[in-house]
Amino acid sequence: MAEFSYDIVEELGVIGQGRGGWSRELNKISWNGREPKYDLRDWAPDHEKMGKGISLSKEDLLALRDLLNELDFEED
Repeated sequence: MAEFSYDIVEELGVIGQGRGGWSRELNKISWNGREPKYDLRDWAPDHEKMGKGISLSKEDLLALRDLLNELDFEED
């Protein structure tokens, strides 16, 4: 596996908590020194380990926001 680097530029918020102290977070992250993107993934408490996630440009994040706002969520 190739080496990579990341820098959490801004911690935007925690969406949920999992077992073992891991949390699902939305952060702004620079991967390999590139322009920061919005990133949603699970993180260990110390941010040393991470789960699989998704990185989005600002435009993609805004499109996702608009899509979510259009959904009709029924209450359980």
